[in-house]
Amino acid sequence: MACSPAMAEADDDVSVEEGREAITVTGVRQSYRGNFAVREIPQAIAVIDEAVIEENNILRLTDALDLNASVVRQNTLGGLWDSFAVRGFAGDENLPSGYLVNGFNAGRGFSGQRDVAGIERVEVLKGPAAAVLGRGEPGGSINLVTKQAELGRTFGTASLQYRSFDTVRAEGDANVALTGNLTARLIGYAESGDTFRDTVEQKRWGFLPSIGLGIGDDTRITYDFEWTRVEVPFDRGIVVLNGNFDTVPRSRFLGEPSDGDTVARATGHQLRVQHDFADRWSLLLGASHRDTQLTGASSDAETARARQKLFIDGRSLSRQRRTRRYSSEHSVLRAEIAGEFETGALRHRVLIGGDYDYFDTDQLFSRYRGPVVTPATTDRAGYVLDLQNPVYGRYPVPATAPITNRLDVQRTMGAYIQDQISLTDRLQVRIGGRFDDFLLRVDDRLTRVLGRRKRSRFSPQAGIVYELSKPLSLYAAYGEGYRANIGAGADGSVFEPETSTSIEAGVKLSALGGRLNGTLAVYQLDKSNVLATDTLNPGFSVAIGKARSRGVELDINGKLPGDVDVLLSYAYTDAEARSRVLDPNFSFQIEPGDPLINIPAHNLNVQAAKRFTIGERAALLGGGIQYVSKRNGETGTDFELPAHTLARVFGQVDLMPNLELFGSVTNLFDEHWYANSYSPVWVQPGAPRTATIGLRAKL
Repeated sequence: MACSPAMAEADDDVSVEEGREAITVTGVRQSYRGNFAVREIPQAIAVIDEAVIEENNILRLTDALDLNASVVRQNTLGGLWDSFAVRGFAGDENLPSGYLVNGFNAGRGFSGQRDVAGIERVEVLKGPAAAVLGRGEPGGSINLVTKQAELGRTFGTASLQYRSFDTVRAEGDANVALTGNLTARLIGYAESGDTFRDTVEQKRWGFLPSIGLGIGDDTRITYDFEWTRVEVPFDRGIVVLNGNFDTVPRSRFLGEPSDGDTVARATGHQLRVQHDFADRWSLLLGASHRDTQLTGASSDAETARARQKLFIDGRSLSRQRRTRRYSSEHSVLRAEIAGEFETGALRHRVLIGGDYDYFDTDQLFSRYRGPVVTPATTDRAGYVLDLQNPVYGRYPVPATAPITNRLDVQRTMGAYIQDQISLTDRLQVRIGGRFDDFLLRVDDRLTRVLGRRKRSRFSPQAGIVYELSKPLSLYAAYGEGYRANIGAGADGSVFEPETSTSIEAGVKLSALGGRLNGTLAVYQLDKSNVLATDTLNPGFSVAIGKARSRGVELDINGKLPGDVDVLLSYAYTDAEARSRVLDPNFSFQIEPGDPLINIPAHNLNVQAAKRFTIGERAALLGGGIQYVSKRNGETGTDFELPAHTLARVFGQVDLMPNLELFGSVTNLFDEHWYANSYSPVWVQPGAPRTATIGLRAKL
């Protein structure tokens, strides 16, 4: 398999595996990254590549991120968006987690949980990179490198699989060389079926083509298109009463089937032009635009104790009726020059760039909320569902009233420069900085209040790398950054941006000729102006002060002698509040030292896979284990989600040339586990044992 365009300009740390037609790249020239071997970068970087995603039969970005212990799940708006924390920090609870796509800011819209179709690899870029990236969480950024048109080649794959709960999925990927310099790559998928949750079915499809054009030997133009749709009922999960996780079966749906599906849509465009002036200098120009929309209704458990009848009789669940119409528009322009030069005996590798980022969200949210519970309150008024004997559609659907009708606009312009200087053959230092000018505007149509905040900020970074020996190097880094806090308080106030400082140090290992790589890192991150969801005023936020995260991480990935692929990722994370504030969600007092929600102290993922032959047929068999320790499930209380250990097995075998049988079983021992929680009445159960079998044809 040839290098994809995103992996072009690799340095000489490359190993090719015979029989797999795969390539391992330890250094690439990419946007925001430059031309560096991974061991030269003063930053921890973990890569989840296409082979690992395919072998595990992973379908969603969330499941792929489970393979790296530094990333943990957060609340997903009833399963309708991606939400995760990196090194203990999650970002804005009122929006999906942001990520990069081929180096462009993306992911913040309402497009549903991201499918891995069209993703070549997932990069977890940890630590203080804000001087270049500017926006984002201090714990790190997720960069998705997409499958792009490969010039001059024709190949393809098609697969059909059947999964537990009567789910069927078809997927195709065809790279067609139209001429020597023009190639089209067409990627699509469709999935439909049941789930382990009662009455909850889902449909997903997407079309992700890429067009590549080469002009001479020095210029490459790539256009990517995204068109996706997700249809699934909004699902807040189960109720845990008085710490009893068997209050209801994990399959019980506590909404209303008559609410129908919530539908998430996305349409995106990305255009990139790369021109190499010479061996040492290149120019990258790019633009992206993405529109998303989420619409639907739901019946969600009431979180306020005073309005929740469940806390009186132990079985009557008071609910809110909610409707949503959310949309977003996100446009990005980028330009970057990467190159190198010498000043005397010093070698300089520089990045100089700038970008323009426009992001708006338009949110229309309405609800019905029952009264404060008294002995005289009727079940109809509370829109009640009997937990033990649910009768759906028992009461007429209550009328809702608008609670949020708001347009939030964020506009940012930034410029950055980074220089990595080789002082000796073994010692390198990195210095850089980014200047951003941003504008936040909030138009509250209900209160007729227009909020506005304009700020400028400089974010510095510095790093050092020392090569102890060819396979071993030490590094340390410091950085500052910010994340603009979109939205406003219920009083119309526009928040100051979230600011952060980050420091980390570690050691990087490259052994067995580059086939086995690892990083051991320690870090501390501090944030100010942290926001949380204001439950009393849905769609609004409030400031809760400062937070800190510190920890230790170990990532090892590669191939052992005997053709055994290994992946090990462990993280110890101590993430806590650093301010004394009254929690806005449930009126509990937050004290310094209180743990942040959904962040486990210990997270481990380890797997191994062995390639062998059966007769003359190539085969693979592998397995893995994920352990997640207990973690806080409700801010400001002692409610905790229990620890869990999940086992998985996977395999594949060639039935004939170019036809492969594959299968997997996740949660092999059918453990009851919980993915995330917002409160004891909004707890998301994890899937039971799930088996998949399928066929994959390769052209």
